Amino acid sequence: MAELFAITCRDKSGSKDARMAGLKAHLAHMDEVFDRVSFAGPLHDAEGNFSGSLLVISAADFDDAQAFLESDPYYAAGIWESVQIDRIGVMAGSWVGGKPW
Repeated sequence: MAELFAITCRDKSGSKDARMAGLKAHLAHMDEVFDRVSFAGPLHDAEGNFSGSLLVISAADFDDAQAFLESDPYYAAGIWESVQIDRIGVMAGSWVGGKPW
């Protein structure tokens, strides 16, 4: 059974050119895996500069989530300095329709 995983990726300093050069391939890849994506988007710092990426995906386990990430052209381009993968537990909020309590 698939679970949700949050993947937070932080860009390397000076990676904007590589990010822009790989955008077309990254978006084409996202089209291919769109059925597994609950949320995806770039992160920006206080000045509006790219600072990373945030994805919420469906995966069978941590290894599957890691494999999902490694299939992204941005991963191959090496734009991310660090990556954090976390399984999402009980959810609440307007995006998920309320609260479980």
